[in-house]
Amino acid sequence: MTHPMIIIGSGMAGYTLARELRKQDQEQSLIMISADDAQNYAKPTLSNAFATKKQPEKIALAQAEKMAAQLNMHIETHATVEKIDAEKHEIYYVKDNQTVTLTYSKLILAVGATAIQPDIFKNQPAVYRVNSLQDYITFRSFIDTNAEKRIAIVGGGLIGCEFAHDLQQSGHHVTVIEKNNYLLKGLLPKNIAHAFQERLSSLGIQFMCDTTVTDIQAEYLTTNKNDQVKYDAVLCAIGLQPNTALAKVAGIESNRGIKTNSLLETNQPHIYAMGDCVEINGLVLPYVMPIMQQAKALAKTLSGIPTHLHYPAMPIAIKTPTVPLTVLPPQNLIGLTWTNEILEDGIIAKAFDSENNLSGFILLGATAAKQRMALTKLVPDWIPPQIEKQLS
Repeated sequence: MTHPMIIIGSGMAGYTLARELRKQDQEQSLIMISADDAQNYAKPTLSNAFATKKQPEKIALAQAEKMAAQLNMHIETHATVEKIDAEKHEIYYVKDNQTVTLTYSKLILAVGATAIQPDIFKNQPAVYRVNSLQDYITFRSFIDTNAEKRIAIVGGGLIGCEFAHDLQQSGHHVTVIEKNNYLLKGLLPKNIAHAFQERLSSLGIQFMCDTTVTDIQAEYLTTNKNDQVKYDAVLCAIGLQPNTALAKVAGIESNRGIKTNSLLETNQPHIYAMGDCVEINGLVLPYVMPIMQQAKALAKTLSGIPTHLHYPAMPIAIKTPTVPLTVLPPQNLIGLTWTNEILEDGIIAKAFDSENNLSGFILLGATAAKQRMALTKLVPDWIPPQIEKQLS
């Protein structure tokens, strides 16, 4: 008897892998286990759905039943996996108060990541996190009750900036509170971050950098600088924590995420991981394009053609349409030389390595954005050093 491949998780990673698997093998028995209703949707659309006037019911692309039929896959919805027995190749999940045991031939963990919420915000009625369609529906139902809400966004990273732009463009009043001294730290150098912030500020968004929240009351936040920020809702957007608890209990090595090699194999035989939960040779990349590359490589490996993962140049587009920003982070931060070309409406910043090869870039503004495709072609494939060593 051939046991099925089992995918735990019905997010973008799980569904993308299932599609890629079906390109390789139409008949392989495939089961997906989902803790929710397993609707298929693109999570990145959540942070610009207000401005695009997309109602929550229009975000989902397909229900679980339709996806199961399309992919010739059994989908268990509202089922919580409680244990993995790596030695027996079994998983145990609970549905309708019943524990079910399944045996797998190969197991793929696509369990995603959880939005971080500091203790100060826990159990507060007007504090929201948006990391799923259901989270968005809950947040949207509150926002839509009245126009011109005061929204305090805690976190000035990628998601915080995207929601700030989206909500401000939708007629709300947004204040962003960021603990670092500038936005998008880790993606942008300070000078470009400041230029980006100035353009967002011109839209009416207020920014409070180098600032943390020390107290929350019913109508206002208090900061470490003793400022009070009035709000109707607080959106917590300070980052994601890969979901590793299930893996750790099964003896699967984890660090920031579930650790794998360049074949996406964990330390346990026949168990793989991908998506926002995975740490591949030390890299955690919770973006769309890495997920696509992971799915393509892993589908081949699972189908009997071992395929090491490597990444092409992958620009990250921040969804702030009136202030376009694209970032392609350099592979290696050592020995870089940056050049800045100042335009009327933005900046083109290029990073060159010691041999004067283009290693990354930042494009701020509509004119700069037109260079995206041409510059991307000049940047070599992104092969992390650990993976490159394995391939050599």
